[in-house]
Amino acid sequence: MSDLRERPVVPFPISDRASAAELVERMAGTSFQGRQLGEAARIWARMLADPEATIFLGIAGALVPAGMRLAFAYLIDHRLVDCVVSTGANLFHDLYETLGAQHWQHRPQTDDVALGRLRFNRFYDLLAPETEFSSSEEFVVRFIRTLDTDRPYTTREFFALLGQALLPAAKEEGILTAAARRGVPVYSAALGDSMYGLALANARTRWGHTVQFDIIQDVLETTCLVTNAQKSGVIYLGGGTPKNFIQQAAAAAYVLGRDEPGHSYGIQITMDQPQWGGLSGCTFEEAQSWRKIAPEADFVTVNVEATVALPLIVSALAESHAETIAKRDRPVISFEGMRGMWRTPTEGAKATPR
Repeated sequence: MSDLRERPVVPFPISDRASAAELVERMAGTSFQGRQLGEAARIWARMLADPEATIFLGIAGALVPAGMRLAFAYLIDHRLVDCVVSTGANLFHDLYETLGAQHWQHRPQTDDVALGRLRFNRFYDLLAPETEFSSSEEFVVRFIRTLDTDRPYTTREFFALLGQALLPAAKEEGILTAAARRGVPVYSAALGDSMYGLALANARTRWGHTVQFDIIQDVLETTCLVTNAQKSGVIYLGGGTPKNFIQQAAAAAYVLGRDEPGHSYGIQITMDQPQWGGLSGCTFEEAQSWRKIAPEADFVTVNVEATVALPLIVSALAESHAETIAKRDRPVISFEGMRGMWRTPTEGAKATPR
């Protein structure tokens, strides 16, 4: 039998001064989830250095309320990611904070009935006042009333326009403002399952202003983003709809007459486990059976809560790969050009293979 020893474990050395990059590098020499976290930083750095890679970020869980808004804005502004797919909830909390409202720390052991009477909404150990939710929702309703009602929008168009409308009112930087400035597409496949869904319902019932969405156009666009890229990489924070929406963009290549091998790089940061059968805990190996992840892909799963892992990894990348990040080419994306790859819904035809 050949020698199975890969490399020695390096005991973690403690020093009175250590940068984020040094911490992550030392963690990579250990084992268990410290090693996995270091591996995630390595794979992300490899994606950034690959001129052929388009990087997708999936955001699930209450990460913006938990304090990750500026980290996401940094990823977008410095183009550590090229496309964002998020729950509608995170994007609403992003708007809420960008307009100047705050989330507040609170003890998890509390009287939730009393909080409900006082109109405070709890997310484990943080609170958001309903009154400020309402003012943020009104901002969205006013924006919705500026949209056309005689044609459908993709969620990308909706959030691009909302980001532009948010810029002059913004008191803080966020996901939507950074994406608007940088031209980074933002999608939300389950838009109705959020305060945006309520704002759209509010605009319809109060003002008779009905805005329609073409979610299938979102599917086609993200599929084009993957098939037009030489390689694609994925970063999943949690799972849920954002994860599957990005996963299926590789599997859906056949609708455009393509045969893609799947995503080439993958990082998953999740506390969910695969044995329950849910997508949020599903492994990259399992995704290979669906041909969503390429057979030779470089990937890692980090079973660490995202508010612990993400700041460490991104801070380490910002420090140790600043030159690579600064030189990274931005992908040229023409969404109008993509429409030539399939017939529009008004033509009443099926997708035309390219």
